[in-house]
Amino acid sequence: MQIVKKMLNQHSYYKGFMQDRPGQQGQTTFPTIVIVPGGSYTHIPEAQAESVALTFFAKGFNAVYLRYSFVGEVTPLLPAPIVELGQTISQLKQNPDWPVDANAIIPFGMSVGGHIVALYNDYWSSSWLSEATGATASVLEPAGAILGYPVISPLLGFPKDEKTIAQWTDDPTKYAAEQHVTVKNKPVFAWVTNEDQAVPVTNTLSYVQESYNHNLPLELHVFNHGPHGLALANNVTAWKPGTDLLHVAHWLTLAIEWINDLLDK
Repeated sequence: MQIVKKMLNQHSYYKGFMQDRPGQQGQTTFPTIVIVPGGSYTHIPEAQAESVALTFFAKGFNAVYLRYSFVGEVTPLLPAPIVELGQTISQLKQNPDWPVDANAIIPFGMSVGGHIVALYNDYWSSSWLSEATGATASVLEPAGAILGYPVISPLLGFPKDEKTIAQWTDDPTKYAAEQHVTVKNKPVFAWVTNEDQAVPVTNTLSYVQESYNHNLPLELHVFNHGPHGLALANNVTAWKPGTDLLHVAHWLTLAIEWINDLLDK
């Protein structure tokens, strides 16, 4: 295992774990998961993010998590976290010392991290993101996107007050991810719980619907039980009673099967 950490600016960095090479089957590169945690744009649950990264690492992936800019560090906040995700993917692809398959980088966003990933999926090919990151669209291109109980739009029930929305952006429609899906979006795997009281499930459904409308490959799992913020939904990331949910925890196996199918094509 190689532990990596790279600063992006005075606030933001990515940190995680690289596979040793050669791998068990002689691999010199590996698929890479970029975990974008939640935290309401005010913090990230770093221990949780590291646990998710280590779990993907144990499944044969490189895995890093992104500590993006927060409210108060950049005003308004958006699009800074989207740019930072682009910078992370760009650096992962272009560092010859790391065993990264440049064609197999998949961001995974949870909660507001899902907002960042969904927007990145919309905008990775845009000229403004290339200008902001200094990278071409081909360098910024992800293989797909995984969304876990994501915020999709500030206009769909989270946040619940105008003051917070104003801290995020002065143009909410620009960051309503479901409104900016195009045929250039990458395949999506999304999972959510129907009982999520923090971020309405309509967020996930709206993005999936627009992906479907654009004939994009997608997979959706709506688990009935479980609150917001489940992460792995097992005893590793359980943070209160009712967050160690065996059935919901199957999302990880399903996601890895989806990744393997995606990368085989």
